[in-house]
Amino acid sequence: MTRVLVLYGTSEGQTETVAERIGDVLEAAGHDPTVTHVLYRPESLRLTDYDAIIVGASVHGGKHQRYVTRYVKKQVDELNRLPSAFFSVSLTAAEDTDEARDRARRYVAAFLAETGWNPDETAVVPGALKYRQYGTLKRFVMKQVAKRTSEDSDTSREYEYTDWTDVESFTTDFVGSLEKSSAR
Repeated sequence: MTRVLVLYGTSEGQTETVAERIGDVLEAAGHDPTVTHVLYRPESLRLTDYDAIIVGASVHGGKHQRYVTRYVKKQVDELNRLPSAFFSVSLTAAEDTDEARDRARRYVAAFLAETGWNPDETAVVPGALKYRQYGTLKRFVMKQVAKRTSEDSDTSREYEYTDWTDVESFTTDFVGSLEKSSAR
């Protein structure tokens, strides 16, 4: 049984939801996942206690959470030594255009370049519009963005764009690479 640490950073909770789904898929595949927020991880948590690591962060204003970036920079040697994967959650990934998909991939490339991390797998995951969790200013700004890119501007509800099949495929692909490397 492979011990897999799933660390995440989130602002409105969608990245946490994705991380939990990844944990469920890992567990269903017979692995031992630990899912925890980067900021609220137990002090006793050590990357060396795990066989593989998955990190997730969301994009706001074109960048991933600073605290996730700092953590990855601090742990980059261990992350590069272990089998690892990174998933990036953003609304940009929800836009159905080549330009948006390229921009979402550039966010990942910039994060990896800044941190020096070379994960075995990466994924770009469409996020969610969580209007009810936003303050007045952010709700207004996000509504204006949504009007330009979709019809989803009713601020009395939330919109989820995450493709759960893709999240599960990302996880099973990573599990497959773990199983292949442990069989060697």
